[in-house]
Amino acid sequence: MSFSTQPNVERKILSILKVLSGFQKPAGSVIIAKHLKEHGVDLSERAVRYHLRLTDERGLTQLVRDRDGRIITEKGLREIDSALVNDKVGFAISRIEQLAFRTNFDLENQTGEVPVNLSFFPEAKFAEALKIMEPVFEKGYCVSNLVKIALPGESLGTQLVPPGHIGLATVCSIITNGALLKAGVPMDSRFGGILQLENNRPVRFTEIIHYQGCSLDPSEIFIKARMTSVRKTASSGSGEILANFREIPSICQPTAYNVISKLRRARLNGVLTIGNTSESVCEVNVDLNKIGIVLVGGLNPVAAAAEAGIEAENHSMSTLMDYGILKDYREEIDETSKNHPLPGY
Repeated sequence: MSFSTQPNVERKILSILKVLSGFQKPAGSVIIAKHLKEHGVDLSERAVRYHLRLTDERGLTQLVRDRDGRIITEKGLREIDSALVNDKVGFAISRIEQLAFRTNFDLENQTGEVPVNLSFFPEAKFAEALKIMEPVFEKGYCVSNLVKIALPGESLGTQLVPPGHIGLATVCSIITNGALLKAGVPMDSRFGGILQLENNRPVRFTEIIHYQGCSLDPSEIFIKARMTSVRKTASSGSGEILANFREIPSICQPTAYNVISKLRRARLNGVLTIGNTSESVCEVNVDLNKIGIVLVGGLNPVAAAAEAGIEAENHSMSTLMDYGILKDYREEIDETSKNHPLPGY
């Protein structure tokens, strides 16, 4: 029976292939099942083994161990690229909702997991990228100056850093969604965009991409298209940066202010501005009895590097990471340099 007549099976297989595509070495059903759960897909190890047999038969995966260790094949990678449109549409909004729900950061104790973006830079260019990103962290055009660096072959979240690359985890703006959701405040994630700033004040969105119907995080699209001027903004206070637009019910305003204040104390400063009830924010209309919130994009430091011609492989809204292992970017750079010299930094 073809995959087209088994949409549920096809979606599960596609999820397994996506997980395998993130590994640099063979993975078995136990590991795959664990990572599927982290991506919101609940399959038992037995069910994973069943679906792996199907992928083996179609040449999408290859058994490379005596038991069940698999790698994805070139055909499997092409299968991901040609996935059903229905599986791609809405991916961005569903990813936001899943990560927000799974975020378990404790505002009082400052413990738990926070959502992060993963970026993989060419090893030879990483020191140069750090110098470019430093002013962006300093000026606060990011969700947090807390980061995690991983060397080639090390794990960063749920992914291994590819050979010849250095990985950087930056806090994602979804931390605000997750913290508000935990406090009982529903948040409507409307779009990601390019925000114009003048004298460090947000003015208007010049470009937007709605999350509904978009298979990628808009930030990744804007970075690849070189549509930002984050470096200029960090130096002059005026320019265009990555930002996101959200709405919450106006009745939740006091709770939201309390949550945002506690996030800031934890050095999670994702909120740029908050509007008043039913009033437009940054020239964006807000629904009746709603409040508009503009969140800074977590990938702004990476966008600055891209503006200078240093491209990274980005996985925005990627996974969760323990807040306790994140460090101030300066401390993390110093710690990394002790074990792995960064020439030129």
